[in-house]
Amino acid sequence: MKKLLLIPILLLRLITQSALLALNQIWVNKTRSILTTLGIIIGVSSVSAVIAAMSGMNNKIMENFETFGTKKIFLWPQRPDSGSKKNLDWWQIRFKEEEFEDMLEYCPSVEFRSFVSDGRNLPARADDTTVEAVRLNGVETHWFDIENREIMMGRPFSHLDETQGRKVCIISKQLRDKLKMDRECLGQTITFGHHMFLVVGLLEEKPGMMFDEGNRDNLEAYIPFKTMRKINNNRWFSVIASCKSTDVAEEAKAEIQFFLRRTRKIRPGEPDTFRVMVMENEIKQVMKVFGMISMVAFGIVSISLLVGGVGIMNIMLVSVSERTREIGLRKAVGARPSAILTQFLVEAVVLCLIGGCIGLFLGHGLAVTISKVVPMMESTRIPLWAVLLSFGFSALVGIVFGMFPAIKAARLNPIDALRHE
Repeated sequence: MKKLLLIPILLLRLITQSALLALNQIWVNKTRSILTTLGIIIGVSSVSAVIAAMSGMNNKIMENFETFGTKKIFLWPQRPDSGSKKNLDWWQIRFKEEEFEDMLEYCPSVEFRSFVSDGRNLPARADDTTVEAVRLNGVETHWFDIENREIMMGRPFSHLDETQGRKVCIISKQLRDKLKMDRECLGQTITFGHHMFLVVGLLEEKPGMMFDEGNRDNLEAYIPFKTMRKINNNRWFSVIASCKSTDVAEEAKAEIQFFLRRTRKIRPGEPDTFRVMVMENEIKQVMKVFGMISMVAFGIVSISLLVGGVGIMNIMLVSVSERTREIGLRKAVGARPSAILTQFLVEAVVLCLIGGCIGLFLGHGLAVTISKVVPMMESTRIPLWAVLLSFGFSALVGIVFGMFPAIKAARLNPIDALRHE
């Protein structure tokens, strides 16, 4: 029992002594050690910087998707590529309002639904101030629930607004400020093109997205869908909906497809004349592609670690050759081959760990620089798992590439080693 307890203690003592000897050898040959670990330093710093950048990009993408909405479902008419309806004109393919009656009843996984009619860019005028191009959109009141856009002042569209097509509008804070309207702008009027609208609500600011920061004015204006149909001759519209949770996204898509095939009188076997896109599925596809890109990038920068490992092996072989007489002397006084193997193996691992520490420090500097220079990468940080991976990979490189020199040293014949010049 006592012998079993002594084994780990003796092993720890041997590793500690070997580590101290390794540090002494590294200190004696400082320049050579620095040049030897240069490959490891470059490899670890590049790997950690790439992981930090990819992690920051991933966080930003997910943040944008969450802002945009993961429960959204987009529907639009689309001419099929085959079948009897592939040559129909767009007027026959378009959606009709009656096709969506009772949709929420027959699609229990769908929470909200709204028609969306995109209008033209129209000049907007309030008193003596004019803005040349404002995108006017016709939506239903559930659009604000689907988009998770809060009306910070005023009210949403009422039932009468929607059914009677009243000329009321909800505008963004940016448009209010651009038109130099009062802070309490409810009850004031804006003229879009040749139509005057009463402001009944003020919309909260649209969250910034990843690729449009600094490139948008958020000059938004929304009117009831029925009103847009009255003032705009374009009868084309799309539909936006939301599922009750991301867990039932596939069920919601299937229910909508079944419902629309029935209301649009599409016979079995015929292709759909519409498209249903679920954001949750698109997010999964994007993240899958992003994961593959990350793996490729990680693999490319990891090549430098292999190059660094070859450098470690090369210098350890030189070290074995230089210290042949020392190895022979140690063996002559009773040192076991396992002790010689452990010494050189620990020395290779220590070299790699020192290089890993320096590389990790440089990688952190690169990550901080990226977060400062690239605005959309402000969340770039080296995650804890990447730190552990760097140390683990450094140790693995030391073991793999230090094993051959260590075995060579352990197998030296003590008599031949003592004769070595």
